[in-house]
Order: sequence, then C-alpha cells, then structure tokens
Amino acid sequence: MYRMQQNMRWFGPHDTVKLQDIRESGVSGIVTALHEIPVGEVWPVAAIEERQEHIREAGMEWTVVESLPVHEDIKRRGGNYQTWIANYQQSIKNLAACGIHVVTYNFMPVLDWLRTHHQHKNPDGTRTLLYHPLAFAFFDVFLLKRPGAATGYSASQLEAAQAYGKGLTASEKEALFRNILLGLPGSTEDFTREQVLDLLKAYSDIDDAQLRKNLIAFLKEVSPVAQKVHVGLAIHPDDPPFSVMGLPRVVSTGADLAEIFKAVPEKANGLCYCTGSLGARASNDLLEILSKHGDRIHFLHLRNVKREEGQVFRESEHLEGDNPMAEIVENIVGLMQRRKISLPMRPDHGFLHSLEGAGKHYAGYSLIGRLKGLAELRGLELGIAHQLMKN
Repeated sequence: MYRMQQNMRWFGPHDTVKLQDIRESGVSGIVTALHEIPVGEVWPVAAIEERQEHIREAGMEWTVVESLPVHEDIKRRGGNYQTWIANYQQSIKNLAACGIHVVTYNFMPVLDWLRTHHQHKNPDGTRTLLYHPLAFAFFDVFLLKRPGAATGYSASQLEAAQAYGKGLTASEKEALFRNILLGLPGSTEDFTREQVLDLLKAYSDIDDAQLRKNLIAFLKEVSPVAQKVHVGLAIHPDDPPFSVMGLPRVVSTGADLAEIFKAVPEKANGLCYCTGSLGARASNDLLEILSKHGDRIHFLHLRNVKREEGQVFRESEHLEGDNPMAEIVENIVGLMQRRKISLPMRPDHGFLHSLEGAGKHYAGYSLIGRLKGLAELRGLELGIAHQLMKN
C-alpha cells in the first residue's frame, strides 16, 4: 500500500532546528532550499550537491525544494524577466540532474505568507499564528501608511482599525509591524517600510487578470522544461487566500486552480495542496479541490485552521479545526493508491510550546509543535490504511 512520504522542513545550516533533531523524529526526507542564493540567480549543481551531501550525512535525503523563488520581475512581466525565466529553467534542470523532482514555489506579489500575530496564546499556554483583519488594516493605514490604503476600507473598518491601534502598546505596535514584514523563510533580514512601498508601487497597474496572465505565461515557459526532466512544479496557494494591501491574488480558490491547469496542460504544472492556506477561505471545499485536481498534486502541506467572523483565522491543532482532516487524509490515501505513488508530505506549521519559548524560531517552525502534528498525521494515516486493508 502506498503511504505518504514523511518530511520536515529545514531552513539550512543557520536553522535553529538541527538536522539531528529532525532525524530523531523518524522522517527520511528534508524539504529545504538554497536560501543563500539571491532570488533569480541559477542554483548551480555544485551548490545543490553540497546541500544534498550535508543532509545525507545526517541520514536523510533532500526530497522536495521549498521554495525556488520567482523573481518579482517575472510576476510583473517587466524588467529582466526573460533572464530570470531562463535562470529558473536552468535551476529546474540542475535539480533534476541531482535527482530532486519536486519544486515548490508561489506567485504571491511582494510578500510571502503573512500573519498579524506570531504568538497568539492558546488556552493551554501554547502559542500559535493568527491573522486579524483589523490588526492588518491598522498596520496598512496607520503604520505602513501605504498611499491610498484608506480607500480600500469602509469608514466603519477604518474607525474600528484606529480603535484597535489605540489599544496597543508601543511594543505591540512594533511587534505587529515586524510580524507582517517578516522576511522570506530562511532569510536573516525582514523587509523595511521603504522596500515594501517601492515594491507595491511596481504593482499599481497590475490587477488579478494581469497577474494571472503573467503566471500562465511563466508556466508556459517553464512547465515543458519541467515535464521533460520529470520535475513536478507545485504552486503554493495564496496565504492568506484573499487580497492584502491591494495586491492581486490568483491562487486562492478552486476556480483559480482550474484556470491555471486548463491553460497549461502539462502534468508537471501542479499543486502544493496546502490545507491551511486553502482552508482559511470558508468557500473553498478542500475535498472537492482534492477530487478535481488530485492528479496535479505533487506535494502535501497538512495543517488546520479555525475560522472566526470577519476573516479572522488562527492555526489550530492538526486534527482539530475547520478542515475535515480525517476525510482529507482518507481521500489522499485513496488518491495515492489510484496514482500508484507515495506523495511527499510535511506537517505544516505547529504550536510553539513553553519548553521552546525562549529559543529563536521562524514563526510556526519550532520543533515540538511540528513533531506533535507529524505524530498525529502518522497515526491518522496508519488507522485509515489499516481499515482499508481489512476491507
């Protein structure tokens, strides 16, 4: 019987979670990237092999790339985008030559995933990630002071956001600003206000329709290359799956995915099925997306969320939330048997436990919370697989 291939994410040699710590969890696969290489530059074979050897020395294999970043010029279809696309194609070929055949990426403009709170306190004392739209509106209008930001909110929203901000201390405002402008995973520097405003200006004339055209044009150039060298390109859904700071979003819904896959038919053009990102939008039917696009799934991010009124959501325990995780995993098990493949999976994000509270961790990526999620998902899959074999 085909089972999910269990992996953990690792941000490279500077990660506070060490490879030996991950090895002791029982996983055999590592999800990582060459974060030190500037976005857009080619990933050389020698650098890939060096990182592979480092991981092998710890008793594991580099199985999935997360992420091979897409240069902003490509997303805007401007500047030196043709050079960056050629470099992207070469990096895909180099990864395939080294035996790595799943590449995750996203097409979110300016910022990667974002949350307003990185240490929201749960009733049991653990800390989790949370997105609060009022906190974000306060950041957008009154802290970042994005030109024209106020026009994107109603009068009542602006009043509520301002009231929200008045209740924050100076240190809480500073934390909010830092949380939202967190740098890319694996980076050591956060974005500055000036950097973000400059990047936003570059998207002033790009709406959803244009960004979708740019994504499809990019995929038409890289998917055939990936198909030829047997690499699955796994696009990560928008996180959160709705517009922030007036930026376009084109990978937020099942309909978005259908358009992308219809426009670029190569099976290499696929999906990172992230239940947390898709599940933060109540209208997304995760089981329907799994059913319709199961043959396009190259990588699994399994996590759960609890949604509240007004687009507030927080990350919950992996098996307890608004996403029907038991049914999702049951359908994944069935999908793998039909496709005769073991899909790579990692437990995405996790709670920060008090034992690790003093350590420095990239938000959502402390060890104990992810180990708990991994154990729960392992047990769930094992029980489902055992029942299927009995039947």
